[in-house]
Amino acid sequence: MKTFKEEVTDRINDNGQNVELIEAAHAFTKASITSKYSYNFSWLGRPIIQYPQDMIATQEIIWEVKPDIIIETGIAHGGSLIYYASLLELIGHGDVMGIDIDIRAHNRAAIEAHPMFKRISLLEGSSIAPDIVEQVRDVAEGKRTLVVLDSNHTHDHVLAELVAYAPLVSVGSYCVVMDTVVEDMPEDFFPDRPWGKGNNPKTAVWEFLKTHPEFEIDKSIEHKLLITVAPDGYLRRVK
Repeated sequence: MKTFKEEVTDRINDNGQNVELIEAAHAFTKASITSKYSYNFSWLGRPIIQYPQDMIATQEIIWEVKPDIIIETGIAHGGSLIYYASLLELIGHGDVMGIDIDIRAHNRAAIEAHPMFKRISLLEGSSIAPDIVEQVRDVAEGKRTLVVLDSNHTHDHVLAELVAYAPLVSVGSYCVVMDTVVEDMPEDFFPDRPWGKGNNPKTAVWEFLKTHPEFEIDKSIEHKLLITVAPDGYLRRVK
């Protein structure tokens, strides 16, 4: 008789081979991006601008890894920072560092006024600027580290972030690259953005992995979620 965990694993594997289900998930993803579905949600009062599926996956990773520090590039309204901090608060351990080239005053004020700010630090500047990278490395040194990349989504920028921050990730932990889904959308799907098909986080991931065998794409997460903005974006450090 299979255990519950074995049954779940089998179901996830089956979902990952279910063409009808995968096509339905892709259709929903495409339609939901157009309708700005991810803007519908908040966490403890702050807009999170993420798919609930990805947030649940991140929760599972955080519980598994129990990081000393979570580093996120791209802050926006701060909802994801609050989310990570609240999970670490439940665990009773860990801090969050958020990096953004422009932390708007009203967002900073709301984040700093939040009860979960006690576990959060903010760093303003380009995530790939040498001085910013050095500050982050100093904070993360010797710590069990989880990284989430969610700032500028162009190929060059994300690749530079991967080169800078992926080495900080602990073995068994993850570097999560958001919005790799851009590659799966039609040409000119993002006409008002500097990224698009062929120039996006997923292409950066593929390029990075060519020379970094210490990371692997955790396809089991993608098969579990089906609806995600990060296909091929859950990178687990295996060595």
